[in-house]
Amino acid sequence: MMENKSKKVCPVQYSLDILSGKWKLPILHALHKASPKRFKELEREIEGITPTMLTTQLRDLEKHGLISREVFATVPPTVEYRTTELGQTLKPLIYEIKKWGVQHMRRVEEV
Repeated sequence: MMENKSKKVCPVQYSLDILSGKWKLPILHALHKASPKRFKELEREIEGITPTMLTTQLRDLEKHGLISREVFATVPPTVEYRTTELGQTLKPLIYEIKKWGVQHMRRVEEV
């Protein structure tokens, strides 16, 4: 969602536009746990994600300045991903979402 000068943009909607989708928060969570990570490490850690989807989501997170991508001149090329300073600001939020998920799963199991 781009900001239009004639319209006010809701900060919640703006944030959700950047972070929405099934894979962005799991990618950020994986990078918060241990960084840097290579593409294949992320692919193995995030169950169910396809290489195409991982590539798409990594590009989008990089476009928004939440992660950085470093390419090393090796054969084949080595690429590492890490959270940026801006991406690190999401760590407490992701931790709280994880904590809520654990509590909710327990509550559902008790029912």
